[in-house]
Amino acid sequence: QVQLVESGGGLVQAGGSLRLSCAASGRTFSSYTMGWFRQAPGKEREFVAAISWSGGRTYYADSVKGRFTVSRDNAQNTVNLHLNSLRPEDTAVYYCAASSAYGKYEYQYDYWGQGTQVTVSS
Repeated sequence: QVQLVESGGGLVQAGGSLRLSCAASGRTFSSYTMGWFRQAPGKEREFVAAISWSGGRTYYADSVKGRFTVSRDNAQNTVNLHLNSLRPEDTAVYYCAASSAYGKYEYQYDYWGQGTQVTVSS
């Protein structure tokens, strides 16, 4: 069982940066792939980024590639998402999730946080 709590969301101007954090409980955190997803108003939840259990592999949605960076610290049971060059279309609730597989599909993720709001003003 893994419990996830996101933090770090907020309001930022276009072109700005934010760092989202996800704190995990549970001794097996280091065995999970960690992913970030987001859901904008009126839209379906979409994949943003994933990082393998070791941190050795990362994968990004095309829409954020080169702007967002995912990292993890297994000693601290945390995963971070650095959001740079933010755009109004990045406005969404951002969720972290844990998976025993490595992938970008929601069905692959077993545990989810409650989400944190990111709002980018133009």
